[in-house]
Parts: sequence; C-alpha cells; structure tokens
Amino acid sequence: MRRTVRGLVRGCAWAQARMRALAARRDAGMVTSEYAVGIIAAVAFAAVLYKVVTSGQVSEELQGIVGRALNVQM
Repeated sequence: MRRTVRGLVRGCAWAQARMRALAARRDAGMVTSEYAVGIIAAVAFAAVLYKVVTSGQVSEELQGIVGRALNVQM
C-alpha cells in the first residue's frame, strides 16, 4: 500500500508540473496585450488628470496654495 501512495504522489506532482507548463505556454501571447491595455489605461488616466489640473478652478486653487506657501513668515 505504501508504494501505491508514493506512486500517486509522484503522479500528482508530475501532472501538476505538466499543467503549469501547458498553462504557461497557453498564456505566453497574452503578456503583450495586457501591457497594451495597461498603457492605454494609464494614458487615459493621465489625460483626465491633466484636464482636471489645468481647469480654471483647480489652477487658481493650486496657485493660491503655492502663493501662500511662498509668503509664509518664518
């Protein structure tokens, strides 16, 4: 009985290694598309952030904060 359990454990380890190898090969082409989607999302976020920061109200608030920081008496 002991030999059977060892054989099953070795068989499971081999099967798991084989499944990982197959999964890695199957997903190999997805890396480039995932990077592309990530870059597109980052550019879209940067564009929205740029629009918000350069809007009139936010720009005035940022200038006010910088102005108060520069005029602080020490």
